[in-house]
Amino acid sequence: YHWIEMRTKMRIMGFRGSTIKPLNEEAAAELGAELLGEAIIFVIGGGCMILEYSRQAANSRRKEEELAHTINNLQTQLGELALATETLDAQIREVNRLLLSLPAAPSTK
Repeated sequence: YHWIEMRTKMRIMGFRGSTIKPLNEEAAAELGAELLGEAIIFVIGGGCMILEYSRQAANSRRKEEELAHTINNLQTQLGELALATETLDAQIREVNRLLLSLPAAPSTK
């Protein structure tokens, strides 16, 4: 890691072909500990993001299912109301037909 990092920095700064000295044992251990700590934090952060995404997806899916269920219930109720309206309309027509078929009452003058 040290060799790649230093080589990249040297190329950015314009030094080509410079030799890179290896780190002493203490500096290498410190760099390794720093990299390990950053990796652990990165993995924990990534895991939290994945868990939050899956939680949000589950909530969204649950809300969509509830909405679909509500829409289906409303459509069923609308169908039942339409049928009830047609039944009442038929009954009104039947009552009107019966009223028209009754003989007219004689008027008293």
